[in-house]
Amino acid sequence: MKKIAFSDRYGLTQAVVDLIKTNTRRIEKSLDVLPLEYDPLSTEFQFEYKDGIIIGRRIFRIIIGRRIFNGSHAETYHLKPRYKIGEVVAVSQSYKDIDERGIVGFVASDIQPGMVSPIFAEQSAGWTNKMFVCADLMPYRIRITDIKLERLQDISDEDCMREGIMEGEFMNTWDTFYFDQWGDVPNHITFKTPRKAFASLIDRISGRGTWEQNPWVYAYSFELV
Repeated sequence: MKKIAFSDRYGLTQAVVDLIKTNTRRIEKSLDVLPLEYDPLSTEFQFEYKDGIIIGRRIFRIIIGRRIFNGSHAETYHLKPRYKIGEVVAVSQSYKDIDERGIVGFVASDIQPGMVSPIFAEQSAGWTNKMFVCADLMPYRIRITDIKLERLQDISDEDCMREGIMEGEFMNTWDTFYFDQWGDVPNHITFKTPRKAFASLIDRISGRGTWEQNPWVYAYSFELV
């Protein structure tokens, strides 16, 4: 079983568990690489999801000197998203967070050659780092219900909310949208629109400038199972 990780710093794992977050966007870098002789502003993409593969076709406008040749080059891409529609994926959490204290693996014994010794959760890297946990031991799972490929800034306000953005009323501000659900209300980072809140969130998770770069992303929809 595969795993998927959400940011704990901004409460997104808990947002999945609380059924607030039902979308996630993951960057696909290969589509941003264009040969220099092509005009990137002229590309047009069409995508189709089939049997776990996204088939994409784009048409380039080739520039040679001052001459422009419209529609003179086409390429077809076969992209394989990490997750498939219908696939059940474990939500990664550290063993410490889920209070897992049992045996999580085995290692060759230093005392008895040919034998193995158990590794308990508290002794493993997964005790505090959810990158190293066993998927089968995770208490929560999601099922992928839809996949689409789009530019990051193509996200709708509705999908911003499905990404874990929340709405509330706060004193001394007209801003009502936020993503930091931890701590006292005065510590919430608030914004005027879901879009502005999501733009700030993705920059904090994926690095400053991600929103402005507007990369291609896989937009996964999912349900908690």
